Order: sequence, then C-alpha cells, then structure tokens
Amino acid sequence: MNIPIRAGVPRRPEGSMQVEMDPTLKIDTAKVFAVYGKGGIGKSTTSSNLSVAFAKLGKRVLQIGCDPKHDSTFTLTKRLAPTVIDALESVGFHSEELRPEDFVVEGYAGVMCVEAGGPPAGTGCGGYVVGQTVKLLKEHHLLEDTDVVIFDVLGDVVCGGFAAPLQHADRGLIVTANDFDSIFAMNRIVAAIHAKSKNYNVRIGGVIANRSVGTDQIDRFNAAVGLKRLAHFGDLDAVRRSRLKKATLFEMDDTPELAAVKAEYMQLAENLWNGIDECEAKPMKDRELFEFLGFD
Repeated sequence: MNIPIRAGVPRRPEGSMQVEMDPTLKIDTAKVFAVYGKGGIGKSTTSSNLSVAFAKLGKRVLQIGCDPKHDSTFTLTKRLAPTVIDALESVGFHSEELRPEDFVVEGYAGVMCVEAGGPPAGTGCGGYVVGQTVKLLKEHHLLEDTDVVIFDVLGDVVCGGFAAPLQHADRGLIVTANDFDSIFAMNRIVAAIHAKSKNYNVRIGGVIANRSVGTDQIDRFNAAVGLKRLAHFGDLDAVRRSRLKKATLFEMDDTPELAAVKAEYMQLAENLWNGIDECEAKPMKDRELFEFLGFD
C-alpha cells in the first residue's frame, strides 16, 4: 500500500516534535472524547457501551476506531466494518469518489461507526489515517449531524500517530484496572495528554476503572497526581459473553448486576454530556511511580 505524503512540512507547535494539525480538520460541531488505556484493558467495550448510553440519551453519536485491527465497533455493527484506509485505497486515494456508506456503518441504537484502520505493520503512521478519517467526515458533512464523537484509540501507544486523536478531543478519558501495569500505562498517557494540552484544547477528563473488583490502587494514584475516577465497572462475566455474542451490554438479558452496570454507563454519559471539569494532573516520573505503587 502506497500512502501519499502531504507536500510541505507545517511548522511544529511549541514544545512538540510533531507537525502541526491542519486547522481545517478541527471538530467544532460535537463534544469529542478520546479513550486511552493499556492494551487489552477494555477500551473498545467501554467506548461502545458509552456510545450506546449517549444514544439512549437522545444524542447523535459517532464512534471512530483507531486500531489497525478495526475491531472497535463490531459489538455495535455485528461485523468487521470496512476501514477508511481500505476505502481510500480502493479509489486510488481520490476521496471525492467515496460515498459515506463506503466507510460509515450504522450500528446498534443508531450509533454511526467508522474504523480508521491503518497501514500494514511497520510501514506507516496511524496518525495519517486519523487525519484522513476526520477529513473525510468533514468533506461529507457527517460531523454537522453529530453531537458526540468517541475516538477509541489503540493500546497505550502515545507516539505522535496514535496521540493524533488528542488533537481533536475536548477530553481524554483513561481506562484502567487496579493493577501495576494498567496504572503504569495510565501515567504515561497522562503525560501524553498533558503535552498535547500545551498546543491543543484537549484536557484530561478522568479515569474509568474497569475489570477490577476494587479501586484502592487507582484511587491512591489519582489522589497523588490529581486525577479523579468517573466510573467503576467490575470484572463481570457478562462483558466476556457480550463480546462473544458480538453485542453491547445494553443488548444482553438483564440481571441485577448487569442492570447496575448499564445504569453506571448511563450516569457516566450524562455526566460527560453535562460537562466535567478538567483534571490538572501531573504525571510521576517512571521510577517514582515504580516505587509508589504496591502494598507495604
């Protein structure tokens, strides 16, 4: 796959080693959230169920998967949706030849789903794909009819490419479990969002505890660096079963436990829509965090 490179090198924002975002690609018609966290922590599950919760509040929702595996939205669409990069390649990167249905799929509860995809492993940068995705959405005026955009971002990668959604987001949300590796990754993501906030409007929204019975280590870390926990989703077998069923939690048969989870998602969506204050968090140095985490 030959991905064209944009001619010219825009100036770099102050304090950044990356090129500046094209200002015409700014999403200014919706509330935008970028979901980050350690690989395998449940970002896609969290993003998809949060998208449904927003939809049930009557909001028009667009979820953008930013993983080359293009599996962010399959519980919403019941399929692996076509990717933006594949759609572009099919028309020789002449975006004017694409139609919305070539790269947008309507999912459960009316959530509109886009999978950015990515270049073959080791051959390119995911940031290019994120930029092209937003460009296509604007060209087809799809963002004008959207209230909420959720970027579901690959793993805990904080390089320029996969930090690109932060250039579009209002709030960065971090999904974490109550363990060393997840919190260690969260600390690096805090640093990435902090760096982007110097040049863009993104701010840290808070932490979503996931796949954890307790939150003691998360809460201890949050208190130390200036974060806040927005929601807590336990380690439920219903989540595993929902992925196997290719369904969101809102489509699963209710149990008292699952009803509580759905209510938590609805409350999270409502709080995010109403507006949450930014977290003025200061990340720890890696070695400092290494000594900080754990039990006596």
